[in-house]
Amino acid sequence: MLVQLNGRIVGVDRLEVGLDCRAYVDVHGPNLPGMAHGFQVTFDAADPMAVAEFWAGALGYIVQPPPEGFETWEEFADSVGIPEEDRDNLAAVIDPDGSGPRLLFQKVPEGKTVKNRVHLDVNVTERDTADEDRRTAVDAEVERLIALGATRLDDFDDQTGMWTVMQDVEGNEFCVQ
Repeated sequence: MLVQLNGRIVGVDRLEVGLDCRAYVDVHGPNLPGMAHGFQVTFDAADPMAVAEFWAGALGYIVQPPPEGFETWEEFADSVGIPEEDRDNLAAVIDPDGSGPRLLFQKVPEGKTVKNRVHLDVNVTERDTADEDRRTAVDAEVERLIALGATRLDDFDDQTGMWTVMQDVEGNEFCVQ
């Protein structure tokens, strides 16, 4: 059912999505006024599966399984006619709880040459965590990520917060805080 305020549609009652919602979407599109868009984060990569496996381990995600009805991605690729030489062009990881965004890794011929304009922040503590406890938690996570193949670049601790800058297995910067 659509949720209305003063005659305006402001959202969807997620407990009872019915024909009214489908009719609204048919006319107005899938994004209701005031509702956020879903998104995925896409990375360029030389080896999409290697980067996907790193980020699955880093975030507690899983490598995305093949579509329903297929035992393997190879079986799916055969069914849709993807040539064998193109089958390693993409890999993705998903949050097993379904709450976090999907990360997609796409093969590109060129290597990374400059600093990222966008990066991920991996939050291992809450903002109100005591500084000593925060540094301990960040350092432990940094060591775990190094074991997965990440590189530690620098540590920061100032009036805005405490974090460590790292690179993933292909040199993409990210922060642990």
